Amino acid sequence: MSKPSESRNAVPTPAPRPRRAAAADRPGTPAAEAEGSVRAVDRALALLTAFREEDGPLGLAELSRRVGLSMTTALRLLQTLEGPGFIRRLASGGYVLGPTLMLLGDRCRRSLRLEDHVPPALERLRGESSESATFFMRDGHQRRCAFRLDSPQIVRDYARVGEVQPLGRGAHGRAIILFDAGGLPGPVLPFVTLGERHPDLAAIAAPVLDAQGEVPGSIGISVPLYRFTPAVEALCRRLVLREALAITAALGGDVARLQAATADDLKEPA
Repeated sequence: MSKPSESRNAVPTPAPRPRRAAAADRPGTPAAEAEGSVRAVDRALALLTAFREEDGPLGLAELSRRVGLSMTTALRLLQTLEGPGFIRRLASGGYVLGPTLMLLGDRCRRSLRLEDHVPPALERLRGESSESATFFMRDGHQRRCAFRLDSPQIVRDYARVGEVQPLGRGAHGRAIILFDAGGLPGPVLPFVTLGERHPDLAAIAAPVLDAQGEVPGSIGISVPLYRFTPAVEALCRRLVLREALAITAALGGDVARLQAATADDLKEPA
């Protein structure tokens, strides 16, 4: 039996073409170059953060081990960082962090402003407590109201921005001088006072710390005594402590120092 003849119009099936490499896979493409640049930046930052506070000069081998890079790659990156002063190579061959980082750190500290962090914190305090929220700054031997948001309720504490009150009296007055003695205070934060500054008011306040370890001021909530129930007190203490810790962190302050002075019932479980 003869085989059927093939159709003259049949089109041969083309052989499959090899997969075209994605742009990011092909060397020399913008995507590949960008990906390589990002990887190099990540590795350079890893080298900078590999230095620990207790370290002396570190050798190339130790730095390579800490960041998981070959010595050749680590050396190339260290030489790049050495140029603008992010890394300094000693005559002994060891590496230390360079002076440019000190300059950047100083610029960062000077760029941290209370105006950027306190008003949003007061908005959160007022919004979540429906009570007045205030930030006092130290002014010599007094404290001055620097930022203020009044309660939306009709009966509330009245205070003016710029108003001066004494240190050592009221929750804010106590909070600002908490660390003046220099020692580690007991677990007292946030301070709560009842009728101390005004017979009809309760106040809750905690200090904030800046990058120099100073107390630029205190943040807190004031509540008419007739509304200051145990539930309100518990809520306001938690809110005030939260915002004091947040502002301290934003200013580059020592959060652990505040946490060490936090009342035991507000401390996070270990």
